[in-house]
Amino acid sequence: MTTVTTTVTDLVDRIRAREYSMTIDGRAVSGADRFAVDNPSTGETLATAPRCSDDELDRAVRSAHAAFPRWRGDIVARRAVLHRIADVLVANQEVLGTLVTLEQGKPRAEGVGDVLRSADWFRHFAEVDLGDRVVQDDENGFVEVVHRPLGVVAGIIPWNQPMLMISWKTAPALLAGNTVVLKPSSSTPLTALLFGELVREIVPAGVLAVISGPEPLGSKLIDHELVRKVSFTGSTAVGMGIAQKTASSLKRLTLELGGNDAAIVLDDAEPEEFAEQLFWAAMKNNGQMCALIKRLYVPERRRASYTEAFADLAGRARVGDPLLDGTQLGPLATPAQFRGIRDLASATAAQGATIAAGGAARDGAGYFFPPTVVTDVAENSAIVADEQFGPILPVVGYDDVEEAVARANGTDFGLAGSVWGADLERAREIASRFESGQASVNHHTRGILPHLPFGGAKHSGIGYENGSWGLEAFTQLQTLAGPARHA
Repeated sequence: MTTVTTTVTDLVDRIRAREYSMTIDGRAVSGADRFAVDNPSTGETLATAPRCSDDELDRAVRSAHAAFPRWRGDIVARRAVLHRIADVLVANQEVLGTLVTLEQGKPRAEGVGDVLRSADWFRHFAEVDLGDRVVQDDENGFVEVVHRPLGVVAGIIPWNQPMLMISWKTAPALLAGNTVVLKPSSSTPLTALLFGELVREIVPAGVLAVISGPEPLGSKLIDHELVRKVSFTGSTAVGMGIAQKTASSLKRLTLELGGNDAAIVLDDAEPEEFAEQLFWAAMKNNGQMCALIKRLYVPERRRASYTEAFADLAGRARVGDPLLDGTQLGPLATPAQFRGIRDLASATAAQGATIAAGGAARDGAGYFFPPTVVTDVAENSAIVADEQFGPILPVVGYDDVEEAVARANGTDFGLAGSVWGADLERAREIASRFESGQASVNHHTRGILPHLPFGGAKHSGIGYENGSWGLEAFTQLQTLAGPARHA
């Protein structure tokens, strides 16, 4: 029987015993009030986090505003800080990765992997050029288009990726010369709080604040008069509310929102070759990622064989304690998410769908739900029409590929999509017809890398993260014009 090693046990004990604090103006702030953070594997309290007060929020933003003039003026220092942050992440990968597992539920190997990927993000942006460009240099004048930082950035991150989203929000914003106030989800705040503690001695005071607390903390941060940009990852409904809130102040926005990603399997794609990749492109992190397969369209003649293959994979998936080596799926991250997935599976079965695997929660503690495969579902059913954000995969048959493309695009969402087949040119041509920010062939998340833009069409977001495009989103263009430099 697999057991948790002594090293992991020691890490868990240290994590539970730690008193987590916010980082404001380079100092630890424990707060006068605290709230409980649960371990989704047990449903019990893991630790407590500070509940940021209105005064502490104001101090966080004002200290970031005060630190901005000096920070924006030295890009060499900014690059060095980002490299040092990456070093700290690598050095602390085990404790941070284990903490991700304890508060979010993903397997520990994936938690540690998120820390190392975050280090890659910081190193990438430490070396990126801001892209300033001379557009005129002749006897008539000298004109340069330059990228200027915006000021204080509010980075609001979700519970499904408590480590990786830190790097997505923070690395490009800091490199561009902004200061950042980071607000993690109140369901998973501990990773960000520990990150803030670990980099306190590296990042100049005020440049990076990390605060925690349930709503209305996020709303108050967004409303603060000194915040110049909001970078938010979360649900479409909340993102729309943020867009409305910021309209009157014209704050800059990047909104990475929900997705109901479709995958289309072509008639030349054999289940033996593609079924396992497709299954995990839907089930990774218990389906709790926006850019995972949420709807799978397969040729009707192959629907039974793909459903059978997925059901077999679901039955063999190792679901359990995410601290144990070999676990592939841990619990869902929050009780609300668990209840939502449980109720969706029950309602889908009641509507006449075939539950090929899973479908019911196991007995015992924690928010565990087995990978579930369903078929015989209508296009307008909730499990197909809405983003379920959990370990449920609907397998839907189609008779004509044009029909499949139309159904894939027949939604308000447009984050990502993928096409799977043996004829790569045909698959690429069909993928190009997706109305989405990302489209892949024989893979679903190939485009999620630090140098590539990530963003959604339609209701899946505004703006882009990552790459030069994401970096530019943290800047304001300035045309700097003057007389000729040479007589």
